[in-house]
Amino acid sequence: MHYLIVIPARGESKRLPRKNLRVLNGKPLVAWSIEQALAVAPASRVLLSTDSPEIAEAGRACGLEVPFLRPAELAGDAAPTEPVLLHALDWYEQHRGRPDAVILLQPTSPVRRPGSIARAIEQFERDGADSLVSVAPTLGFLWRNPTSPEANYDYRHRPRSQDIADDARWHLENGSIYITDVRLLRAGRNRLGGRISMFVMDESECCDIDSPVDWMFASALLTELEMR
Repeated sequence: MHYLIVIPARGESKRLPRKNLRVLNGKPLVAWSIEQALAVAPASRVLLSTDSPEIAEAGRACGLEVPFLRPAELAGDAAPTEPVLLHALDWYEQHRGRPDAVILLQPTSPVRRPGSIARAIEQFERDGADSLVSVAPTLGFLWRNPTSPEANYDYRHRPRSQDIADDARWHLENGSIYITDVRLLRAGRNRLGGRISMFVMDESECCDIDSPVDWMFASALLTELEMR
């Protein structure tokens, strides 16, 4: 199958200013996802979608062409990701051909083990899926609605976490890898839909940077992976 990898990285961030350019363990945050993408696909099939000339330069330093800047209307705080994917897809189809599916790698999830993206692609094809979402297992006992508390387990018969069957475990969408059939993306304007494949990643890959604490957590995880 022909895949297009899109890495969306806008210039501004409220809680962590210039987040995508901040140096994480020796390289700009966005560089981690770019290098992971290039490990599974040629540069011609990887698009960095950004509104920032500085981020575009960071992409070029990693070996990408970065042929366009994202328009301002797709770079605000409230801009959803799907129009960004479709904007990149439109450019790619006009200049390089029609892919079968789009892979979304969010740069705020830099902790991916070697081989994780390739395994996600293999699973997507093996499952005959229309879309794929990456998740990580959570052993936590979850509650919601403080005014009328509900839990994801029977508190009257509290189980041991190790006794919970795999098919009964909850998994957290970790924001790391999404794969979407192009026809589904265009028809539904959503990265997920149809037959969804749930790609289970290691707990250590469950890191979506949105705060200083997340940043420290990601740095520690990357340091641990590099030491192995």
